[in-house]
Amino acid sequence: MTPHVEPDPQAGAAVKAADRAHVFHSWSAQGLIDPLAVAGAEGSYFWDYDGNRYLDFTSGLVYTNIGYQHPRVVEAIQEQAGRLATFAPAFAVDVRSEAARLIAERTPGDLDKIFFTNGGAEAVENAVRMARLHTGRAKVLSAYRSYHGATSTAINLTGDPRRWPSDTGSAGVVHFWAPFLYRSPFYSSTQAEESARALQHLEDTIAFEGPQTVAAIVLETIPGTAGIMTPPPGYLAGVREICDRYGIVFVLDEVMAGFGRTGAWFAAEHYGVVPDLITFAKGVNSGYVPLGGVAISAEIAATFDKRPYPGGLTYSGHPLACAAAVATIRVMEDEKVVEHAAHIGETVLGPGLRELAERHPSVGEVRGLGAFWALDLVRDRETREPLVPYNASGEAAAPMAAFGAACKKNGLWPFINMNRTHAVPACNITEAEAKEGLAALDAALTVADEHTV
Repeated sequence: MTPHVEPDPQAGAAVKAADRAHVFHSWSAQGLIDPLAVAGAEGSYFWDYDGNRYLDFTSGLVYTNIGYQHPRVVEAIQEQAGRLATFAPAFAVDVRSEAARLIAERTPGDLDKIFFTNGGAEAVENAVRMARLHTGRAKVLSAYRSYHGATSTAINLTGDPRRWPSDTGSAGVVHFWAPFLYRSPFYSSTQAEESARALQHLEDTIAFEGPQTVAAIVLETIPGTAGIMTPPPGYLAGVREICDRYGIVFVLDEVMAGFGRTGAWFAAEHYGVVPDLITFAKGVNSGYVPLGGVAISAEIAATFDKRPYPGGLTYSGHPLACAAAVATIRVMEDEKVVEHAAHIGETVLGPGLRELAERHPSVGEVRGLGAFWALDLVRDRETREPLVPYNASGEAAAPMAAFGAACKKNGLWPFINMNRTHAVPACNITEAEAKEGLAALDAALTVADEHTV
């Protein structure tokens, strides 16, 4: 695939100048960033105004699950814009109803009612509100290694350092350690030990907080930005049992892991667990138009049969976003994207990443499934010391910066967070494209290897 436009550096410079003059970027010190000016994208690739093409191993922000510019989704958005571009959320609209139906058909158990939001953070906000109102309790538990969004409650639920500037300690959130054998906080030596000890830690936390005060436990089914740590066997089932015992609402955040990313419609399918609420966004319509939501169990939905739910959004179930969701789900069904993600993970990405780990001393662990993988980069395999310190910046983060620059030099756009690089391409990436990405990672990891001991 080649860029669809001739290189035009002057146009790129104008785009970047306007960006620098007027756009305020998220999570950034504005004077220290240099955003790439993007000229176009298609499938698994995007390109700049200088004609440089990149294989996108980030799939946007882990949301273009069917790649960029899929013609059927673009056509559906165009058709919907010509027919009914927008309408208020209090009305029944055909495309909104169809999107909800298609999502409900794919959620586990009886999560058959869909509350639409504009994105993942709002989905988490509303899931927590529902849980608190349903139980009459205030506290919510979430894991330290997690990311749930940047709105008020969602950022407090988040465990990573992005929470710190906004955490006043007054949001009713209690954090706990979820299982992660490679960097176990429980000194475990096996997955079974890690699962049992993490569950005991969670139950102890609940006991000391007071079970009668806890409304919900919110977990990413498989944590995304925090490191793609697949839970050990039995852990999520154990959390489900604890929630049932204490009348706590179990919320699974599938904003990143849902809609084919792990080789299943929802990652919960891998673990045979049905939560009370699922939050989703991103892959539901491949990010073409902002959309998120909460899938709600029959019991929690019934709480609001006669009692108004005190929440809503002007653009809830926006017709253009729902049209994109309907088209995306149908594309995923027709083109077997979910099955393909499972296959590419089992036959190309997983084996290929593990083979890289055998040859590169900077790779401490490979984790993931489907089109959802992480490489934990280390200075020392024996001690598992991360390649850069936790939350490193500036010179302390230089080894990861050098690795990222090497990826881009080799035509790969990497997803880098702290000491990890994630391999999270479009779920319909071809075998040849995946191997191209692995080859670029292979070359870039030689740079990371230079910082090992």
